[in-house]
Amino acid sequence: MNTSSFPILILLLSLLPFSYSHLHKLKSTTSRLHSNPDNTTSPTTFFEVTRPIPVPDTQPCYYLLLQHDFAYTYNKPPVTSSYTPPSCLTQTPSRIVLEWNATCKGRQFDRIFGVWLGGVELLRSCTAEPRATGIIWTVQKDVTKYSSLFFKESTFAVYLGNLVDSTYTGVYHVNVSLYFYFESDKLYLLDEQDNIPAFHFPADLVLPISRNLPLNDGLWFLIQNSSDIQSKELTVPSNAYRAVLEVYISFHSDDEFWYSNPPNNYISENNLTGEPGNGPFREVTLRLDGDVVGAVWPFTVIYTGGINPLLWRPITGIGSFNLPSYNIEITPFLGRLLDGKPHIFGFGVTNALDVWFVDANLHLWLDQKSSKTDGNLLKYEAPAYVPRTISKFDGLDGEFKINAQRRISSTGWVKSSYGQFTFNFSQELHFQNFMEFRDNASIQLVRQTIESTYSTYARNLKGVVYTEQVHHTFPLYLYTSTANVVQDNSTFVTNIILGFDEKWSIGEKPELEFGFRFLTNMQNAHGDLMISGNSITGGIGTTEEVYDYESTDGCYFRNVSSSNYTILYDLIKDFLF
Repeated sequence: MNTSSFPILILLLSLLPFSYSHLHKLKSTTSRLHSNPDNTTSPTTFFEVTRPIPVPDTQPCYYLLLQHDFAYTYNKPPVTSSYTPPSCLTQTPSRIVLEWNATCKGRQFDRIFGVWLGGVELLRSCTAEPRATGIIWTVQKDVTKYSSLFFKESTFAVYLGNLVDSTYTGVYHVNVSLYFYFESDKLYLLDEQDNIPAFHFPADLVLPISRNLPLNDGLWFLIQNSSDIQSKELTVPSNAYRAVLEVYISFHSDDEFWYSNPPNNYISENNLTGEPGNGPFREVTLRLDGDVVGAVWPFTVIYTGGINPLLWRPITGIGSFNLPSYNIEITPFLGRLLDGKPHIFGFGVTNALDVWFVDANLHLWLDQKSSKTDGNLLKYEAPAYVPRTISKFDGLDGEFKINAQRRISSTGWVKSSYGQFTFNFSQELHFQNFMEFRDNASIQLVRQTIESTYSTYARNLKGVVYTEQVHHTFPLYLYTSTANVVQDNSTFVTNIILGFDEKWSIGEKPELEFGFRFLTNMQNAHGDLMISGNSITGGIGTTEEVYDYESTDGCYFRNVSSSNYTILYDLIKDFLF
């Protein structure tokens, strides 16, 4: 993933002893190699497997946010446009869909990009890598939770740092649009009853925790090392009764493949230079006035040129077109925030190397019947993560194990016109990584699992009135090897198993109305690259993906496989309730 820097391509066979060349530097270079075009005449449609957004069966209101050709945009200001609420916004939409449509032809890297409205990030994504005959891709995202933003004038911004020259010729032709739907939707049917607020409704106000324009980069903060803390001051309205911090995260350059980084003692004892290290554990910490109020152990997104670019054509890696954001409930801390003074919201990344892009949106629910709410933090625990490491190696070969776990919890009450509610939020985080180098480090093996459970409970004198639980499991298996080395020629072999599993449930009064969604999403990919010098001379990439989604509003199943731009089979089952 080429982002804010454009390193000079390094010849594969110049990387120290060739047995070492399969490590991060090879993977980083390999992700930037370019295959020769074939004779296909029609553009290829790239896609990330996901459930289509369920929308009402009505004609939407269409709004064009931006139309732009992203040519040489690296290290230049984001492309902006003025947003004015469309005349159709006479009532709150039941569904709002953001759509990104793009085409590109030629040769180009994968590029990270971000989309903001009024400084609030709406989408973090990665471009597809084009071919000579052209590509097309579309990203749709449900942005209903940002509803309050669309009722006021603001600045729309997109940063996509692209480079165009005689070698990299791809220009991204982009349209960004909104679709507003105005029919009652199951997600938002519940009204306030028994003087209990509908906590699941979109927030009344969303505040950006991002950098301010003008910039020659994205609005995200750049975190460049483990001691780098980026922050912004923000004043919370005095009538807030709920607060949720939504965090956007992406990792690049030396930390694009952080899950495969060896420990520093392995690097130093083998006298390796330029090899990213700090081991494979990363944690994004969220801070309020210096205190860690939440943590994210992120999903291992593999971008469209990552590790072996042939794997992601046309099925892209999980999360690559719509990177996940992470929600941290900070309502227990409202007692600190309701004093009318600015407070510092900060971000750090444990063991970080250059560079991580992080920003956040603060979702706030406001008491429309009162100008002042009150609160108090009752209990807060955030002990540091507990790592356990085993390191055993002889020369370039060896194995490493790391386990870590952490629990963060907070409890506090908030008093508003709805009465007094006690909120409890907790996180349980678990991490396991096993890494092995074999055959003079010509083979690397990584097995990793990240598990997290987020729980939110709200109670009043009558008992529990709101619950939300999210459980994530992120499995990763990665095998890379360099073989058949003859002078400048070699074969780079890759096997990847990548998973994103989610179990989400919500309960709310009256009688704890219940909603759920279960997702199991698994990719199995294999690729062989034949490499000569700095070019791919041949190869094959095959990817299979099974996506299984169940929820209170329907089910969606897709089993699809591709090989070198060709869809081998595609089974889809879609049910709406």
